[in-house]
Amino acid sequence: MENMIQNDIKKIFAGKKITLMGLGLLGRGVGDAELFAAAGAELIVTDMKSAADLAPSIERLKQFSNIAYHLGEHRLEDFENRDMIVRAPNVPLDSPFLAHAREKHIPIEMDASLFAKLSHASIIGITGTRGKSTVTHLVYEMAKAAGKNPHLGGNERGVATLQLLPEINEGDLVILELDSWQLQGFEESMISPHISIWTNFMPDHMNYYKGDMDRYFRDKAAIARFQKAGDVFITIPEIKEKIETTFGSLQGTCVTNALLPDDWDIALPGEHNRKNAGYAAAAARTLGISDDIIKNVLKNFSGLPGRMEFLGEKNGIAFYNDANSTTPEAAVAALRTFASTGRPIILIGGGSDKELDFTELAREIEEKVKKAVFFIGKATEKLQKLLPEEFPAETVSNMSDAVTHALSSAKAGDIILLSPGATSFGVFKNEYDRGDQFKAYFDGLSSS
Repeated sequence: MENMIQNDIKKIFAGKKITLMGLGLLGRGVGDAELFAAAGAELIVTDMKSAADLAPSIERLKQFSNIAYHLGEHRLEDFENRDMIVRAPNVPLDSPFLAHAREKHIPIEMDASLFAKLSHASIIGITGTRGKSTVTHLVYEMAKAAGKNPHLGGNERGVATLQLLPEINEGDLVILELDSWQLQGFEESMISPHISIWTNFMPDHMNYYKGDMDRYFRDKAAIARFQKAGDVFITIPEIKEKIETTFGSLQGTCVTNALLPDDWDIALPGEHNRKNAGYAAAAARTLGISDDIIKNVLKNFSGLPGRMEFLGEKNGIAFYNDANSTTPEAAVAALRTFASTGRPIILIGGGSDKELDFTELAREIEEKVKKAVFFIGKATEKLQKLLPEEFPAETVSNMSDAVTHALSSAKAGDIILLSPGATSFGVFKNEYDRGDQFKAYFDGLSSS
């Protein structure tokens, strides 16, 4: 079967002129490039980063002679006389290069939506400003426990979704975490997953959307807009109502009461995670998975790296890694969860801004945090203006100083919580790098 599928991939892409817009360093662009090049495409890889910046990705592709690299810039000629443009997420909405391709009637694809069209799999898609990663992995664990042999893709660290194609048989279950950028590809292709979950909708990425919440909502709405009869959409009433008011009636079956029974135990901390568990349980029931399996997964699933992750204790001080907290609301949820333990909190937070409002986070920090250590950036500048002058806070430019300053004020019984509520750029490569560095410093601490 695998050889047949690989032959099909070669038939689709062999000899095709493809421009890959965005190589990056997370492994997704590289994975797409590997698949196209191995299938015999005539591939141009273009990225605004330089060859030096992209050296690890280029090294991984060195075996392929059918890749031309145009780096440090984009060129209009790479977006004409091509069979397909495959673009990375986060390309500006007003990109003149994509506009040029559209003028030339060249199809523009994205990896997750192209995968959905080519794979003939049964797709579960999960989006939301917060909680989508947790829900994605809960659904995956439930499907795995039920013997459904699911595949995991989308916005998953180190996973290039298109590279799953050789592993997928018709009707296989594929669970995709989808951010608003990836859903732009679903809108362009006018498709939606067969089972869709949209957890919540809050301001995020406003630097990208230039303050336009309606455009952000429109991108997210592709998770359900193109569903057909027999498909299922799990969300909250407000989101369903706004989609139907804006775009017309939905064709799939809507579930808007995905609440977990009060007597069900879950290992994940926080009220927000009970909501996440409710979404996952509703999707699992749609798949015919029994409540016994669902309950067992919820009792044993302790969370994902970088999301309120307990690293351990050193000298009676508990360390929690919430590095994937990139919005103020995420940090607020973490502070409320850990404040309920009654243990004093030293917060490592702040960083770059996505044009978001930090008023509520500042209030929570003032109420619940013993001391704050902030990374430099515009989000930190906003927080500092909102906090009282006498509030104990320091600003640092690296993780080593952040951990050192946090430890200098910590006593046995305290919590040191990395929950930035902001993006990582300027100090770290991305939120994963931020969390990896925090873990490394924790691992290097000695216990006396």
